[in-house]
Amino acid sequence: MKASNRLWKERLEGRLPGQLSEEIDTFETEIELRHQGKLDEKVFAETRLRRGVYGQRYDNGQRHDGKQSQRLEYPEANGKGPNTFWHAPGMQRIKIPYGGMNPEQLEVMAELAEEYSDGISHITTRQDFQLHFVQIDDVASLMRRLATVGITTREACGNSVRNVCSCPFAGVCPDEAFDVTPYARALARFLLGHPDVQNFGRKFKPSFSGCAQHSCGLVAMHDLGFTAETRVIDGKEQRGFRLVVGGGLGAVPHQAKLFDEFMVPEDILPTAQAISRVFGRQGEKKVRSRARMKFLIKNLGLEKFKQDVLEERRNLKDDPRWTEYLKGAEDEEETPLKPPGELPEVDGNGRYSHWLKTNTREQRQPGYVTVTVALPLGDVTADQLRELADIVRRFTNGTVRTTVEQNFVIRWVSKADVPCLYEALDAAGLSEPGASNILDIVACPGTDTCKLGISSSRGLAAELRKRLAEKSFQMDQAIQDLHIKISGCFNSCGQHHVADIGFYGVSRTIQGFKVPHFQVVLGGQWEQNAGSYGLPVVAIPSKRIPDAVDRITGFYLQMRRKDEQFTQFIQRVGKAQIRQVLDDLTQDLPNPEVDSSFYSDWADPRQYSIGDIGKGECAGEVVTQYEFEMVATERMVFDAQVHLEGGSAQQAGQAAYVAMIRGAKALVQIQYDDVTNDPDEVVDEFRDRYFDTELFFDPFAGPKFANYLFVAHENSGTAFTSDSAHHLIEEAQLFIEAVHSCYNRIRTGEVTKAGA
Repeated sequence: MKASNRLWKERLEGRLPGQLSEEIDTFETEIELRHQGKLDEKVFAETRLRRGVYGQRYDNGQRHDGKQSQRLEYPEANGKGPNTFWHAPGMQRIKIPYGGMNPEQLEVMAELAEEYSDGISHITTRQDFQLHFVQIDDVASLMRRLATVGITTREACGNSVRNVCSCPFAGVCPDEAFDVTPYARALARFLLGHPDVQNFGRKFKPSFSGCAQHSCGLVAMHDLGFTAETRVIDGKEQRGFRLVVGGGLGAVPHQAKLFDEFMVPEDILPTAQAISRVFGRQGEKKVRSRARMKFLIKNLGLEKFKQDVLEERRNLKDDPRWTEYLKGAEDEEETPLKPPGELPEVDGNGRYSHWLKTNTREQRQPGYVTVTVALPLGDVTADQLRELADIVRRFTNGTVRTTVEQNFVIRWVSKADVPCLYEALDAAGLSEPGASNILDIVACPGTDTCKLGISSSRGLAAELRKRLAEKSFQMDQAIQDLHIKISGCFNSCGQHHVADIGFYGVSRTIQGFKVPHFQVVLGGQWEQNAGSYGLPVVAIPSKRIPDAVDRITGFYLQMRRKDEQFTQFIQRVGKAQIRQVLDDLTQDLPNPEVDSSFYSDWADPRQYSIGDIGKGECAGEVVTQYEFEMVATERMVFDAQVHLEGGSAQQAGQAAYVAMIRGAKALVQIQYDDVTNDPDEVVDEFRDRYFDTELFFDPFAGPKFANYLFVAHENSGTAFTSDSAHHLIEEAQLFIEAVHSCYNRIRTGEVTKAGA
C-alpha cells in the first residue's frame, strides 16, 4: 500500500461508514492485484470505472482558462500500450445525488482538488464533480476522505446506475407540484450497490423533476424520468409521478416514452428495481452501441417492455426499504438561516443589476430567492470552493446544490441579504452574470482530456463566452434567452441535442490537411424537460463558429414573428434557409501556407490532428456477473494470504472459506440468478446443479475439488490454526481454478460430463 494511502487510512480510522470503508479497502486490494499482474485489465477497467476512475487523454495540457496544467509530465501517456494507465494520472468522477451538498463537503472537495488534482474541480452536466490529473495510487485516500463527509464515487461511471439527478430548485420552486428531493435521495440510496443493478450492458441514468415545463431535471432524456404531479383522489390530494423510460442522447438520441401516467410514491423503488432486472436480463451485452435501455424498448416495443416489467414487479419479494426510505418525505422541508426580507432598491444598469436579473430567482417562500453561481466551463478553483463554503454558511443553513448547467445554486437567501451576498461572491470571483442564458455555455471536456474528443469544445465555449459577454448589455432579450451547448464529438456529453444552438465536433480534410469543424445542431428544446431534439444542419470550420452564431442570431432577430420562440422559428423557416445563411462559411478556406489559423484548434497552436484519439471509457467493456464474482473471489484468497502473513489465522481461514462460497455462487448464477449469499443455499444449489450432474467434475481430478468446498462448509464453524488456514487457502485456490475450468468448458460448449 502506498504510504499516503496508509497515512490517510490510519488517520481516518473510525470515521468512515463501515460499508464504504470496506468497499474502499476492496478497491485498494484490486489496485494492488492489478499492479502485480494478477487481475485482468478488462475486468479491472470496469471495476475502476464503477468507482468513477477514468483514464484520460494527454495532448497539449492547455486549460482554456489560460492556465497550464501542472501534472502533464507523462509524454508517453497517449492511450497506447497495456500499462498506460499506470504511467499517467486519470480522472476521478464523484457522485453528488440530486446535486445536494453542504459547506463541509465543499471544503473537502477543495482539499482534494489541491492535493490530488490541479487545483480545479469541474461540475458536470449530471451534477457530479470531476477531478482531473489524479494518480491511480491516490484514489483510495481520496475516496476515504470523501466518505467522511458522506460522499461516494461508487458507480459514478461504468455499466451501472449513474448519479440520480434532480431539479436544484426542488422544494423552493413556485411552479413545482411538490419537493422531489426525498424521492431522488431514496432512489439513489436504494439502487447504490443493489445486486439487481450489477449486470447491465451499459449505463442507466435516472432523474427527477418537480414540474413539466422547465428544464431543471431533463427527465425526457433519461432512462428513468420522474415528473411530480398531484391528483385529488377520494377528496384528498395525492402525490405521484409521471414516469417515462428509455430516453437518452448519445449519437442517436431517443425521447423517453410514457410508462405510467401517475405512479404513487410507494411504487417508485420496486418499479425501478423491476426495470433494472428486466434491463439487466434482456438488455444487449455484446454490442455496446446498442446496449442502452432505449434500444431494448425499441426492440421489444413499449407495451411488451411494460408487460415484462410489471410481471417482474409482481414476482419481487417485499423489501422493507421500499417504504422505509420514503418515511417523512411529505413533511420534509429545508429551513432558512435568516428571516425573510425585502430586496433593496437598485439604481442604474450596471453589472450588479445584470447579475440580479439573470442569477436570482424568486422562491415560492415569500422573502427568499435562490442565487445561481455561474461557473464558466463548469470550473471552480479550490480557493473559490472554500470561499463558497463560507458564503453558504454565512447566509444559509448550508443549502447549496450543483446543477445540470454546471453551476451552483444557493437556496434560501433572504432578499435583504442579496447585496451583501453579491459582494462576497464578487470578491471570490464567483459573480459572473448570465446564468442559464446565452452566456452560460455548457461544454464537455472535449479534446482537453477526453479520449474521444475530436474538436475543442471547451476552447470554443471560452471564445464564444468572451465574445458574447462583450455585447451582452446591449443584447436583445430574445437572444439572451437562448442556450448554447457544445460537445467535442457526436456523443452529446455536452447535450448539444437539446440546445437552441448546439455544436458537436467533427473533422474534415481540406487541401490535404485535417481541419477541426463543428456540426451546427438546431431545433432542440431546452425547456419542457428537454422537450425535443435538434438535428445537424451543416459542418463549419471551428474558427468560423463565432461568425455562425452571429449569423444565426441575427437571422432570428430579423425574421422572427412577434414573441416567436427560437424553436418555433426554426420549425417555421426550416433548416434549408438556415443553411443558406451559413453556407459560405464552409467554403474558401485559405491555403495553410498563407493563413494557418484554420488548421489548428482553439487555444492549441499545433497543427490539428485526430491521431491521438483513443478508445472512450464512458461505460467500459461489458463484464459478466461471473467475472465480477470471480474478481471478488480471487481478491478474498489474496486477503486470506495477507491475513495469514500477519499472523491472523482465523481471519485467513474464514476469508478462504468465503472465497470458495463466492466462487461456487459465481457458477450457480449462470443457471439461477436469484441465488442469495447464504452459504447453505449456495452449497445446496451448487451440489444440485454442478456436483450431482457431474458438470463440475474435473477431467483429471473428478469430484476432488468440489469436495474441498463441501468439507470447508461442514467445518466452517471450527477454529483455525496457522496450518489449517494454510491448507484451506491452498484448497480454495484449487477450487477456484476448477471453477474457471468448468466455466470455460460451459462457455466453449465442450461436452461437460466427466470422462467424456
